[in-house]
Formats: sequence, structure tokens, C-alpha cells
Amino acid sequence: MIKTALVALLLASATIVGQAAERGTDPLDSPRWSDMRKEMFPASAKVVFDERVKVTAPLTAENAMNVPVSVDASALPGVREVLVFADFNPIVRIVRFEPTGAQPSLGFRIKLQQSTPVRAAVRTSDGSWHVGGTWVNTAGGGCTLPSTGSASPEWQKRLGEVSSRVWARKEGGERIRLRIIHPIDTGLAAGIPAFFLQDLDLTDDKGKALMHIEGFEPIAENPVFTVDIPVARASAGYRVSGRDNNGNAISAVIDK
Repeated sequence: MIKTALVALLLASATIVGQAAERGTDPLDSPRWSDMRKEMFPASAKVVFDERVKVTAPLTAENAMNVPVSVDASALPGVREVLVFADFNPIVRIVRFEPTGAQPSLGFRIKLQQSTPVRAAVRTSDGSWHVGGTWVNTAGGGCTLPSTGSASPEWQKRLGEVSSRVWARKEGGERIRLRIIHPIDTGLAAGIPAFFLQDLDLTDDKGKALMHIEGFEPIAENPVFTVDIPVARASAGYRVSGRDNNGNAISAVIDK
């Protein structure tokens, strides 16, 4: 009798936890989560918190204009897109990417206005959204300060210039790191309009898609992206192309 009651209690507890996750109980305990839930997802969408979505960032960011973040959803099957956002940023969306041939992971740097949860929402092939995240503490101000590059004439000469590196991963496949010269301004600093990287496409040497990246204003200045390529999609070379919100083109061949 006691054993039966204990089993029933454990089953009931598991059901309650599952229902709480489905209702959207936030493991990061942010007062903004209900707003994020309404803003980021359709009302009918299934949204669950999922520990398989890994968001890595410093617990305390000393430079609010250049906070390193990495997202890894490779433990989830059927990843279609990943949306990264920060609850307390004045512009909450940071980056969205579609891993069409690359691993469903991305490293990048961002601007934060204040301490906030940084989250990744992953849509899988069944239409569900899986959310992971972490708190980042910072003195803030990163979104309302002008970029350092906007005050220098040099960025105009080098705008869109791409530098890159490719190396083998011990897990197999390859890692590509890209750096793009661009001032990236949020439009929130007085007298400086929004100017940011809007679209970026990474392909193999035959033009087959590996990853599409959509940037938003809080991406850090001179953005750096780190992309992992699985063994089956490793190529003799790669190509990156895109544009910013003013239509300036970005195009480069990535040689190994």
C-alpha cells in the first residue's frame, strides 16, 4: 500500500512539473518572461523549457558592448531555427539562425543594456519551441552607447571586410570563425541611426547552404561568428555573403 502510494505520488509530481513547464514557469525566474512568451511566439505554439538547449555566457560581463555568447542545440533532433533574445534589452531580439547544413550551434558577441537573462528558443520540425538560457550580470549601457568605429573614418574604407579561420574539431568536422568589419549601431545613441548586419549566408564551395544568420541591432561591433560544420558537410572551401540594413554587400571566399 505504501509503495503504491509512493509511486502514485512520484507520478503526480512528474505530471505537475511537466504541466508547469508547459505553462511556461521560468527556471530563470524573470519577471519579463510572460511578456517574452507573448512577444516571441504565436499564442498557439508549444513552448517548453529544455535543458538540451545550452546557452553559455559569462556570469558577469565587464564590457556590456562585447559579451561573448554561445548557443548549442545539437542535442535536439530536427532543429529548424534558433532565436536568441535578452529579456531586459531595449531591443530584445539579438540574432536568429537557421542551421541548414551546419551544426545547430553558433558563437557570437552581443551588447547588453543591463543584467538580463539571455535565451535561445529553438524550433524543431514538429513546430515546438525549446527554450534554454542563462543570466548575465553587467553594469550595462551597451545598447545606448555609440560604437567606437562610428567615430573613425577607417570603418568606411574597410566596411564589410571579412577575415576568417578554419580548423579541424577534435569531435570531427570543422570550425569556421568569421570576423566582419562593421560598426554596428543600435540607433539608441543620440544622433546615430541604426546600422547593423541584417543577413549573412554561409555556403560550401559548391554553393550549398550551411547556415543563414539574421542579425539585429544588439550584435556587437565588428561581429564575430563561430560555426561548426559536421564531417559530412566539410568542404574544400566556403563562402560567405550578405548585407547590412543599408544594403551594403558582404562577400568573401573562405580558404582553408
